[in-house]
Amino acid sequence: MGGKNKQRTKGNLRPSNSGRAAELLAKEQGTVPGFIGFGTSQSDLGYVPAIQGAEEIDSLVDSDFRMVLRKLSKKDVTTKLKAMQEFGFMCTERDTEIVKGVLPYWPRIFCKISLDHDRRVREATQQAFEKLILKVKKHLAPYLKSLMGYWLMAQCDTYTPAASAAKDAFEAAFPPSKQPEAIAFCRDEIISVLQDHLIKETPDTLSDPQTVPEEEREAKFYRVVTSSLLALKKLLCLLPDNELESLEEKFKVVLSQNKFWKYGKHSIPQIRSAYFELISALCQRIPQLIKDEASKVSPSVLLSIDDSDPIVCPALWEAVLYTVTTIEDCWLHVNAKKSVFPKLSAVVREGGRGLATVIYPYLLPFISKLPQSITDPKLEFFKNFLTSLVIGLSTERIKTSFSECSAAISAFFECLRFIMQQNLGEEEIEEMLINDQLIPFIDAFLKDPRTQDGQLFNYLAETLTSWEAKADMENDDKMAHSLEKVLVNFWERLSEICVQKINEPQANVTSVLGLSNLLEVLQKPKSSLKSNKKKVCKVRFADEMLECNKENEKCVSSGENSEGSRLMADLSLTHNCSDDISPLRKKPLEDLVCKLAEMSINYVNEQKSEQHLRFLSTLLSSFSSTQVFKMLLGDEKQSTVKAKPLKVAKLAQKNPAVQFLYQKLIGWLNEHQRKEAGFLVDILYSALHCCDNNMERKEVLDDLTEVDLKWNSILQVIEKACSSSDKHALVTPWLKGDILGEKLVTLADHLCNKDLESTVSSETYFSERWTLLSLVLSQQVKNDYLIGEVYVERIIVKLHETLSNAKKLSEAENNDSSVSFICDVAYNYFSSAKGCLLMPSSEDLLLTLFQLCAQSKEKTHLPDFLICKVKNTWLCGVNLLVHQAGSTYKQSTFLRLSALWLKNQVQSSSLDIKSLQVLLSTVDDLLNKLLESEDTHLLGVYIESVMPNNCEWEKMRQSLPMQWLHRPLLEGRLSLNYEYFKTDFKEQVTKKLPSHLCTSALLSKMLLVALKKEIILENNELEKIIAELLYSLQWYEELDNAPVFLTGFCEMLQEMNITYDSLCGLDNTSGLLQLLFNRSMENGTLWSLIIAKLILSQSVSSDEVKRHYRRKEGFFPLTEGNMHTIQSLCPFLSKEDKKEFIAQCIPALLAWTKEDICSTNGGFGHLAIFNSCLQTRSIDDGELLHGILKILISWKKDHEDIFLFSCKLSEVSPEILGVNIEIIRFLSLFLKYCSSPLAESEWDFIMCSMLAWLETTSENHALYSVPLVQLFACVSCDLACELSAFFESTTLDSIGNLPINLINEWKEFFSQGIHSMLLPLLVTVTGESKDTSETSFQNAVLKPMCETLTYIPKNQLLSQKLPAKLVASQKTNLPEYLQTLLNTLAPLLLFRARPVQIAVYHMLYKLMPELPQYDQDNLKSYGDEEEEPALSPPAALMSLLSTQENLLENVLGCIPVGQIVNIKPMSEDFCYVLGYLLTWKLILTFFKAASSQLRALYSMYLRKTKSLNKLLYHLFRLMPENPTYAETAIELSNKDPKTFFTEELRLSIRETATLPYHIPHLACSVYHMTLKDLPAMVRLWWNSSEKRVFNIVDRFTSKYVSSVLSFQEISSVQTSTQLFNGMTVKARATTREVMATYTIEDIVIELIIQLPSNYPLGSITVESGKRVGVAVQQWRNWMLQLSTYLTHQNGSIMEGLALWKNNVDKRFEGVEDCMICFSVIHGFNYSLPKKACRTCKKKFHSACLYKWFTSSNKSTCPLCRETFF
Repeated sequence: MGGKNKQRTKGNLRPSNSGRAAELLAKEQGTVPGFIGFGTSQSDLGYVPAIQGAEEIDSLVDSDFRMVLRKLSKKDVTTKLKAMQEFGFMCTERDTEIVKGVLPYWPRIFCKISLDHDRRVREATQQAFEKLILKVKKHLAPYLKSLMGYWLMAQCDTYTPAASAAKDAFEAAFPPSKQPEAIAFCRDEIISVLQDHLIKETPDTLSDPQTVPEEEREAKFYRVVTSSLLALKKLLCLLPDNELESLEEKFKVVLSQNKFWKYGKHSIPQIRSAYFELISALCQRIPQLIKDEASKVSPSVLLSIDDSDPIVCPALWEAVLYTVTTIEDCWLHVNAKKSVFPKLSAVVREGGRGLATVIYPYLLPFISKLPQSITDPKLEFFKNFLTSLVIGLSTERIKTSFSECSAAISAFFECLRFIMQQNLGEEEIEEMLINDQLIPFIDAFLKDPRTQDGQLFNYLAETLTSWEAKADMENDDKMAHSLEKVLVNFWERLSEICVQKINEPQANVTSVLGLSNLLEVLQKPKSSLKSNKKKVCKVRFADEMLECNKENEKCVSSGENSEGSRLMADLSLTHNCSDDISPLRKKPLEDLVCKLAEMSINYVNEQKSEQHLRFLSTLLSSFSSTQVFKMLLGDEKQSTVKAKPLKVAKLAQKNPAVQFLYQKLIGWLNEHQRKEAGFLVDILYSALHCCDNNMERKEVLDDLTEVDLKWNSILQVIEKACSSSDKHALVTPWLKGDILGEKLVTLADHLCNKDLESTVSSETYFSERWTLLSLVLSQQVKNDYLIGEVYVERIIVKLHETLSNAKKLSEAENNDSSVSFICDVAYNYFSSAKGCLLMPSSEDLLLTLFQLCAQSKEKTHLPDFLICKVKNTWLCGVNLLVHQAGSTYKQSTFLRLSALWLKNQVQSSSLDIKSLQVLLSTVDDLLNKLLESEDTHLLGVYIESVMPNNCEWEKMRQSLPMQWLHRPLLEGRLSLNYEYFKTDFKEQVTKKLPSHLCTSALLSKMLLVALKKEIILENNELEKIIAELLYSLQWYEELDNAPVFLTGFCEMLQEMNITYDSLCGLDNTSGLLQLLFNRSMENGTLWSLIIAKLILSQSVSSDEVKRHYRRKEGFFPLTEGNMHTIQSLCPFLSKEDKKEFIAQCIPALLAWTKEDICSTNGGFGHLAIFNSCLQTRSIDDGELLHGILKILISWKKDHEDIFLFSCKLSEVSPEILGVNIEIIRFLSLFLKYCSSPLAESEWDFIMCSMLAWLETTSENHALYSVPLVQLFACVSCDLACELSAFFESTTLDSIGNLPINLINEWKEFFSQGIHSMLLPLLVTVTGESKDTSETSFQNAVLKPMCETLTYIPKNQLLSQKLPAKLVASQKTNLPEYLQTLLNTLAPLLLFRARPVQIAVYHMLYKLMPELPQYDQDNLKSYGDEEEEPALSPPAALMSLLSTQENLLENVLGCIPVGQIVNIKPMSEDFCYVLGYLLTWKLILTFFKAASSQLRALYSMYLRKTKSLNKLLYHLFRLMPENPTYAETAIELSNKDPKTFFTEELRLSIRETATLPYHIPHLACSVYHMTLKDLPAMVRLWWNSSEKRVFNIVDRFTSKYVSSVLSFQEISSVQTSTQLFNGMTVKARATTREVMATYTIEDIVIELIIQLPSNYPLGSITVESGKRVGVAVQQWRNWMLQLSTYLTHQNGSIMEGLALWKNNVDKRFEGVEDCMICFSVIHGFNYSLPKKACRTCKKKFHSACLYKWFTSSNKSTCPLCRETFF
């Protein structure tokens, strides 16, 4: 079809549309076809004529409505649905006048669309119609007649929501009172429409066969027929009575059509159902018409009686009842015996075919309406009918459904009673009913357990009751006599079947149980039957025949057919509700019971039949009388009872029940301990029931408890008492008595000690007894214990004792121990104790449970399932504790003792992480329970009682190991002048946490719980706890190499959210800072560092801190606390504040005696503060610094012995060591920050002192384990390092400010002195060190020492005289001193401390360029004759490399290439990888320094050993995926981002912040060097690697490295100073090209070398430019030669061009090419062709010939093929 933008036909100015077409049509013809749309048949248009005239339409209908109405005529469902919804919305929103304009067109549309196939459209139509009605109201009246027929059909729509919407619309239009009037007004039109649909329409006339599928057409037709039938019924029901006559004629027309009667047999059940509903309505509303049509109605209805469709059945049976009631002669038109009754019988025999609940309630009304003529002979008819009912009852379906079974039984008894009532006096029928029907029916039921809950016995009792009542009340003696006779017959026959059931040795279980239930019901009829019965049918029996109930004349809609549309009758159940049983029943029932009891006891006595015993038990529970017990005793003697106490014996004589108890029951109970002995206990209660009073019962039970009853019997007696208040009342005195109490205490003792006994008993033996204990403790009646309270307490004490011993047992023993049972008992006890206060003993038990749960498994030896049980139990107990009224901390023993226990646990230092975790978790549970208490102070008091006092805190702080001091001392954050070591982790092999950590963690956890609920603590406890937590955390943070278990402790705190932030975030901690300052001023050390940490982490603002140091005088005179506080604050003080402190310090430094100089409040302390201020670069006063220096020089003059120059430190006091450390520190800082020049004397003082201190350091390396000596060594090396850095950084400008000979003195004497001491010291220290970790305090001196050694000049390094270290097997060309140096230093690249590795690298790096010359001197020894000559780089490095390769294989070998490995800084792996990469950097540096020829030899060696391949694989595991610098500064857009390839790596010893990037950056650096210096080898490796690795390498190199290397290569060409005679070289960076022009005389040769995008992996292309005066073949040879060199040799472009130029030069000099490699100069060893063939005189390179001969296995000339030699 055409698109929107196509060219239109000429003259066609507007697009076509149907609206315009309609307009044109109107203009031409003067008519418009309304809104007829695309109707399916002409009959559709009959009701509403089309409106004439387009103008009229326009004036009547709003344009929006017009559009919507047009859409409603479309075929598409969605369009119609949306249009209808829009129509409804517009009806609501628009003005009434506009909406009224639509009314003329609405009926036609409504009539068509209300029958639409889509149910959603139909529903939407009715909803829209309602909105239209609400808007136009009475203006709808003129259109009612055309609407009403379809409207009624819509109310009967098979889709319920649509029908409901139509009803709502109808009710909106007419109130209930007006509805009949409205229907009457339109009745003719309604009948007309419905008649058409029922008689005339077919599926093909209702829908267009050409457009609608057959299935859809039929579905619509069936739906229309169903709703038409129901609409007719609705019409009948709604029409007023006076209008009915006028309808008769219309209905006659409908009924005269055969098509109408066929609907009764239609295949669609909905149609059949609607048909029968209409028949019922006709019977009710127009009975005469139905009588006239009896010949059609009767067969149609009665012959369908076996229709078992669930949709049809209710309507059918209603129609059946109305038919037999309305048409008296209906049976004339059908053969009842041949057609109707067999069908009815079949349905009933099959149990109603699943519809018993529907059909059976209709059976009684149906048989009551049967005339005598068709039921003759009565006896046979009723017998067959009832037999069918009974057969139906035995079907599986009825048995399995309770409701169907009930309906069937109910129908049976109703019909039985009806037949009995109708035929009283006729003996045959009476006997048939009882003997052939009722008794067999009961008998059958007794055998089947599934039917016994169908309430048969209740219906039977009800039937008997009604007969007994009538027999008592009837005035007519004949009728009463007949009923009495019936009852006597019934009881005789019932007695027979009962006796028969019992009188069997193996009595059927089901029958016996059924019999028990039957007798119980007959004894006490249940009056609940009425409420259980469904409201289906009410029947009233009367002497005359049942008549139709005509109260409700109007017929109601089919949906409510169960209420008014059926025959109704009232069943008054004449049930005698009083307990007095009718004499007609009492006597036979008692006789029957006695007979059955006698038979049962005989079977029990003779055959010990349990079945009969159970039956006896149920009998006695219903009929417990002395008469029955007498019968049971028979003539037996009272032998057993005589041995009993007098009272009991007398009681037994008097009471047959007690006698029976002793003689029979006890024997049965003890005979075999039955699992299910409950029925025997029931007999016991029946016997007790016959005692006169409670005292008698107590005496009997006490006696039984002491001697006769076993434990499981007692348990069952008590269980029964708990389950029934009546039974409990019988035994209360016994339960509370002493005899039972004492026996239970003994039992508890026995059970708890069962593990100690050797007797092996079954599991059930114990579990029964535990159940008994649990029962007597936990079961309460009216808030009181079952047994005496004193006994409860004694039992709990026993349980507690056992639980306390559980820890002593092993886990396996605990698995089988009584702990699990005790937990169950305790749990039940705590759960049930409502309201009553806990006893002291139960609180002790609770505490023990809590302790078991709060300790780790290793201590308690409890398996997991028990721990879980214990936890649930103690939580239950605490729950009880906190919820009981008036409970406080003081009253509760548990709370007091548990707090004390917790305090001891954490302070005893016996907890590891797991134990602490368990403890904290348990405490968390406890506190959360305490929070539930109404007493808000409870938790606060609890925390207070766990809190240690100040002395205890101090003791715990002192017990923390002191290693934490190492780092603050080394970093100069704190100063000390005494030895401080007390404890060391090394001594503590155990993994127990220090008590301080445990206590602070516990209290913080408690605090966290309290603060979440905003509980306020007293006595500043919040601040104290947070301060101690901070102390613990700071202690851990300062530790170097903290043990793993401490790291685990901190991780645990994080997981549990026990952090400073979470605690401070919950409450105001204003007093915390003041507390910390007070403690810092008092004690210093960690407290000072905590303040610094808080300021640093921005947890505390600087303003808050300022308040505390405003008064500077408060810090003087100096104590250790004051000094440490100032030192910690220094980084955060303003310059003014620092100046004030310095002003206080200066005077103190002058005029001190030797003792004062070393004291804290003297020189040492004040100099330490001065150093701290200086360390933060805040003193720029040169004079001040020089002044201090002068003071130090004066100290040296006055007290030289203080200065530790070249002396033994073992005899030196720590005070002097301390002051020396501060002096050296000052000198280092002085050099660092003082800008003003120094005098020569000052330089002499500094440098001489430095060397002297260094000598002391060197001589005392054995004492490095002493912290202050280690510190002294560190600061001495620091000073040497500062001086080295100072002199290295001097420039020509700055030299002018220095004394004249200073630089020379430094170089010749001082520098030499430093390195001659430190290098041997390094070798010594690394040789001795056991603990090689960099962070270890023992190795702290390595950092400054190694950093100083990095400044060693090459000449001094070469002149070092180290002990000779040579390896016999090493091939080397190096002199001895160099080889020794290499052999000494190279292995240190494996040392596990980074500073040593970096320092050794720096030293060896300076040596590398010196080494190749020794191989160069010996190059001649590698002759031309070798096959593939190879030369090893320095052997010391190569042997080190092979060791490192093995180590790296373990670290990285299993990782696939391309997967990035993150190496953890400071780890062992880190040192291995670092050493490996540094070794390669040295080898590559060495390689770079060698000549082209040597490089060729070295590269051959590397190829042979495959070391380079291993390196490259490792590099692609170490280099990051994105090697860009993670800088904070935003990169400028026009610059390339910095990467690890563009930036040089600075290996710093001190700087640790960038450590995570060291390995990645170093790996990138090595890869860059490898590509630059060994491109051919990398290319060879790359080309031979597998595809995945090939792609990874290519992608990475192209992206990050190629551009850098290309740029460097091109730049090196551009900046090259190499001059070629006769050749010019130019480079173009943008196109990555190099152009070489060679000129000799007139010959001009031009070459273009193009670098690939993945340089140097891809091949370099060599293209020809100008070629003048050179033969093509020659030219090709040269091109190939250059290309080969650049591809296969590890040289630069300039070196390749030089080789190529030499070839060309030699060629022009007349030297011929070697005819094997086609070049003059050999590409590998740069030799000329020398070996000539004797025959053809051609010359070849020696190496080329060698390769030719070995590869071809011939010794002929390559050209002339003659023998060469």
